[in-house]
Amino acid sequence: MEVQMRIIVLCFVMISSATDEVKNLTGAEGGSITLPDPVVELGFLSLGGKPIAMVTERKITILEEIYKDRLLLNSNTGLFTLSGLQRTDSGIYYIDSKKGRVFTSSYKLTVYESVPTPAVKVTSVSADSCTLLCLVEKAEETSLLWYKDEEIVNQSSSALSLPLTVHKQDFSSSYRCVAANPAENKTHAVHVSTSCSGQNDTATDTRHRKTDSNTEYKNMIGIAISIVATVIIILVACNIKWKYFDKRRTRQAQDAVNRGSDVEYSDIQICEDRRSQGENVQEPSGNADHSNLKTIYYKLEAQRLVPIYTDTTDVYEI
Repeated sequence: MEVQMRIIVLCFVMISSATDEVKNLTGAEGGSITLPDPVVELGFLSLGGKPIAMVTERKITILEEIYKDRLLLNSNTGLFTLSGLQRTDSGIYYIDSKKGRVFTSSYKLTVYESVPTPAVKVTSVSADSCTLLCLVEKAEETSLLWYKDEEIVNQSSSALSLPLTVHKQDFSSSYRCVAANPAENKTHAVHVSTSCSGQNDTATDTRHRKTDSNTEYKNMIGIAISIVATVIIILVACNIKWKYFDKRRTRQAQDAVNRGSDVEYSDIQICEDRRSQGENVQEPSGNADHSNLKTIYYKLEAQRLVPIYTDTTDVYEI
């Protein structure tokens, strides 16, 4: 049944397309387009002789999968709207109304790339004029136009940039750069008096920034030198401090050795009967004054042994 319907629709399209005048339509990628002629009761929409949709009693039937969710029918007006346009949607569309208002119409749809938004920059400023440059990143089928109020004062159909020189007496006029193709256009408005006067300040600021940059660079070098000098001074101070403490510790050790040499030695006599040593020494009473008492050390000396010869054995005497 569906195959038969497609054949019938194709026959209607072929008959009507032979005598129909083609009208031009344009659209931009990602945008939408509404075909001007309505189909209310019964009719067909085809692309290049291939049916893509059928209308019966204000309801649409999509015959091609790629148009589902993109091709809509307004049930009140009977108009077709194609959204999410792609470059591949370009072609000749046929509308055939077979009931009610009977007609056949055809439209050549061309889908263009979306127009890039133009940018404007000030390239030079003098005492009596200011030069502006309008530019776009891509320019496929895109024209650039400069408008002064509502008058075109400069244009180009292929360049990526377009200059405009504005004289000082015209600074108060309204200027805008327009990027356009047959499907759409985008505009960048320019306040010349503000932009160009600001550019003067910018040029002056640029010179000041260069001077400030040199000064800042020199300041950074000065700061770096100061930091290095400070580090060196700290290291030298630490080294001196360490040497001072080393000398102090050495001196303290030497003083301790010298204090040890103040010990007094006294000769003592050793009794022959060593067991009786200390027998006649009286223990001091608890209340006695010991302030004058001294500790006496006996210095031991090595004695050479002298042999004493006897008849039988050798006896050594100290």
